[in-house]
Amino acid sequence: MSLSIGIVGLPNVGKSTLFQTITKKQVDIQNYPFCTIEPNVGIVAVPDIRLDKLANFSKSAQIIPAVVKFIDIAGLVKDAHKGEGLGNQFLSHIREVDAIIYVLRAFRNPNIIDVKNKIDPIEEKEILDTELLLKDLETVNKRLISLEKEKKSGSKEAALEFDIFTKLKGNLEQGKKIRDIDFSEEEQDILQQYQFLTNKPCLFLLNGKDEEVDPAVIQYFNERQLNYLIIDVKTEFDVADLNQEERELMGVTTKPELDLLIQESYKLLNLISFFTTGKDETRAWTIEKGTKAPQAGGVIHSDFEKNFIRADVIQWDKLLEAGSWEKARSLGWIRSEGKDYIVQDGDVIEIKHGQ
Repeated sequence: MSLSIGIVGLPNVGKSTLFQTITKKQVDIQNYPFCTIEPNVGIVAVPDIRLDKLANFSKSAQIIPAVVKFIDIAGLVKDAHKGEGLGNQFLSHIREVDAIIYVLRAFRNPNIIDVKNKIDPIEEKEILDTELLLKDLETVNKRLISLEKEKKSGSKEAALEFDIFTKLKGNLEQGKKIRDIDFSEEEQDILQQYQFLTNKPCLFLLNGKDEEVDPAVIQYFNERQLNYLIIDVKTEFDVADLNQEERELMGVTTKPELDLLIQESYKLLNLISFFTTGKDETRAWTIEKGTKAPQAGGVIHSDFEKNFIRADVIQWDKLLEAGSWEKARSLGWIRSEGKDYIVQDGDVIEIKHGQ
């Protein structure tokens, strides 16, 4: 599963530094057939200590982690929805991503000009929100014109969609983002076809040191229950190539904060990992929460889903506790699950399938 996160931000907020830091951690993409190298794309591993422990258990020749694709989306300025800056190019790129990270400036550096002449992460967020919302409203208005014609021709599907888009238009005009509007499951399925920008999940990155972030800003994000992280991107860039011991000597956190950003991006899309492990390789596979065993098998190979018989399943830590597959079987810890089994995060799975 290819997971892509778009990085957006106004000029001089540290977005380019964040992307440069991410590309320092880029994986070898030859193991990921869905990935291509592009100058604005960084593909990084999802940090997962379980993977390393399973690989050590199996004495695997290779470790293949789950990955996240970060896309540096240029051109977002005020009035981008009207084509300002790289407006149209920016909007075509952002439609393709699964989620969005807003990079908001909290750091104070007189040598880096702030385009607004003040440090205000909340205002930056609201500018970005407005640009995305106005572009969605433009899309809705264009679609309503087409739907009205289709509706007059007697199309029941067009009539249903027209009602949904009319509701959508009213809410957007009131400044409400699509992800905050209540829709039925059927309505959501229709809306998913359009890749609306304000329907994508968001993570807000406050770029600066903890002490640089105004408590009022933190209160704003907490009160609205928004997903946010505080990360000093410049420091992360400077120490990205250092190991844990070297980071300790420099007095920075032993765990790279960028790892937390990657993990939170993964969670943002309701994703989990299951594992396969053996002498050749230990690998993390990405699926959505709630995925059943045959569909999880299909992520490995389409034949596994088509010819699914059963899945042998054990949680990763129970396998390590047993010390071997044979011991785990003798203890009854390996379960044989059928086609209705919902795969859990951390499952180690062997798919049994026909020819």
